[in-house]
Amino acid sequence: MLIFDAHLDLALNAVDWNRDLRMDLHDIRVQERLHGMTDLGRQTGTVSLPELRKAEVGVGVATLLARQEQAINHPFGWTTPEACYAIAHAHLAYYRAMEKAGWVKLLRTRGELSAHVAAYRKAPGTTPFGFVLSMECADAVLDPDNIREWYDHGLRAIGITHYGANRYGGGTRSEVGLAADALPLLANIEKLGIALDMTHLSDVAFRQVADRFGGRVLASHQNARKFCDWQRQFSDEQLKFVIERDGVIGVAFDAIMLQPGWVRGETKPAVTIERAVENIDHVCQLAGNCRHSGIGSDLDGGYGYEQTPADLNTIADLQKIPELLAKRGYSTADVEAVMHGNWLRFFGEVLPA
Repeated sequence: MLIFDAHLDLALNAVDWNRDLRMDLHDIRVQERLHGMTDLGRQTGTVSLPELRKAEVGVGVATLLARQEQAINHPFGWTTPEACYAIAHAHLAYYRAMEKAGWVKLLRTRGELSAHVAAYRKAPGTTPFGFVLSMECADAVLDPDNIREWYDHGLRAIGITHYGANRYGGGTRSEVGLAADALPLLANIEKLGIALDMTHLSDVAFRQVADRFGGRVLASHQNARKFCDWQRQFSDEQLKFVIERDGVIGVAFDAIMLQPGWVRGETKPAVTIERAVENIDHVCQLAGNCRHSGIGSDLDGGYGYEQTPADLNTIADLQKIPELLAKRGYSTADVEAVMHGNWLRFFGEVLPA
């Protein structure tokens, strides 16, 4: 079944992690093992472009991700906004190069999205991966007006924060609200018609955005606090806000968001994909329908299968979801909505004509 995956950090893997995503996934793992790469996430990757094809992930959202970090002794991030801007451009250049080579296709308009899905359905084995461009945290946006440059490059969704606080406000593991520059940035995002990703906002910043932003919202890779009770997940109130604003919530497969008490590098996966399906069902129950739940896997978002559900080895295992939903009584139409239909509808409305 066709999958629309609303959160894939492909450029992060290709540029920052120096992976050749054209390779078979098994070969990437072997390459990292032969080179003695033992950091968390190495030898255990779950995504490559051929693996996306096997998984029937024909369309989705791919990110630009360059987070600012003040300390220099960190394994992730960049110390200045200018460096973040440069790295995000490197990610963009990677997508452009891969598009020239025929591996991916940037989808800027609703017409391009519709045409791509039609082409994929006709020839799934040869159609490139089609993606909407998003930015995960706005550290690469030099100032509120700079968002217009990124829009011209094809950016159609953005989350303004990530982990900790940045120049625009509070993110995960913080209780900081919006910064002053966030207000004109949000105004420009709304004016341009860019969808705002509520994922990674602190609880305080979430409430402030809810009061101040009138454009379309989504939660690209977001689970429920009901099942894993810490701030990275959304409360039912937050989930209902996204639902009421006609957004879609993509279930993520990072075990830290699924398994209570997870400690990176120490805890072993105990949950299965069924826990992700519980999250899908919870969103559907809150909404009273299946219009607002989707997939936002976040696979290879800085980790590998050592930090996914125990029965997920590659992204192709997302194809276990339809059967699990069917066992819960979901109709074929509802399963298709979750797997791709809801995101196609959402971006079919958000993208310009």
